[in-house]
Amino acid sequence: MLMPIRPAIFFDRDGVVNLSPGPGYVLSIEAFSLDPAIGDLLALAKSRGYLAIVVTSQKGVGKGLMTLHDLDAIHASMQAALRERTGFEFDAIYSHTGLADCPFPPKPDPGMIRAAAERFGIDLHSSWLIGDADRDIEMGIAAGLKGTVRVRSEKAETATASHTVDTVAEAVDFFRTVL
Repeated sequence: MLMPIRPAIFFDRDGVVNLSPGPGYVLSIEAFSLDPAIGDLLALAKSRGYLAIVVTSQKGVGKGLMTLHDLDAIHASMQAALRERTGFEFDAIYSHTGLADCPFPPKPDPGMIRAAAERFGIDLHSSWLIGDADRDIEMGIAAGLKGTVRVRSEKAETATASHTVDTVAEAVDFFRTVL
């Protein structure tokens, strides 16, 4: 394992990176719509020396609603759109798919964060998570991150985040003050 040397921001996907699909799943490239402010947040993270890593639950794969190929295509399209808009992309994407052979446990287990920390030598105590659900916040807390930021959504709020914002654009303003 690398010695922890770099901080990261861990991003939930649906409801943070892309606009929330509501109660369903994003099953195609056409249904995926980047949040208008995510490019600014990604560029800020990268400019401050932070790794940017997506940690996402995509159980639609395990339920047979989409294939791993479909998921990979959505993520490739997301990365291309971000590169085009900002010149940056996410350093890695970790997905819990719900498949029996998925190497990552479901949220709130911090397995995806720990796998990224081991791979990239991430200093978890200097890192942040941004998500829109209790399971995201709980995962960041369980991983021992410096802080968690909740983007308010239609989801219940029972887990307490370090900071709460109404939009990803507000998160950009918040991270400008703490990174």
